[in-house]
Amino acid sequence: MSVRFVIEPLEKKHRRTDFSCGNDRIDTYFREVVSQDVKRKYATCFVAREIATDRVAGFYTLSSSNVPLTEVPETLAKKLPRYPSVPAVLIGWLGRHSDYAGQGLGEALLFDSIKTIATSPIGAHAIFADAVDDKAASFYAAFGFVPLIERPRMLYLPVTTALSLLST
Repeated sequence: MSVRFVIEPLEKKHRRTDFSCGNDRIDTYFREVVSQDVKRKYATCFVAREIATDRVAGFYTLSSSNVPLTEVPETLAKKLPRYPSVPAVLIGWLGRHSDYAGQGLGEALLFDSIKTIATSPIGAHAIFADAVDDKAASFYAAFGFVPLIERPRMLYLPVTTALSLLST
């Protein structure tokens, strides 16, 4: 099976103007804001580029984060040290161009983000996903992410659990 996409850090050469995933908030962020977040070190951005066309097919962003221990579901919180917050990495944005729907690219972007987080030399207990809507929340929940107590569209997955997704 040939490789169709490469996932790489966002660069100026990546054309973002025609990106459309069908969600205006995500599209606007990727087209107009993400480069500023990268420049300010608020986030890193990775893009899935179609090799044959150089077209940006999808992207995700990662940022350092934490969440108060009191917001983590009790079944998970009881296994954690009693520090006031849980160190984490946030998947703030994840989008797949609508032309590539149904090809597993969203899943590939999620798995790449997990691999990036898990192999980072910086400690993080969990991965948080900030779902833009209920459809996105369902996407993350399908991979074992659970909603935070007070913020149901902010979903949580321990890194060790996330790593098990990569081996299945």
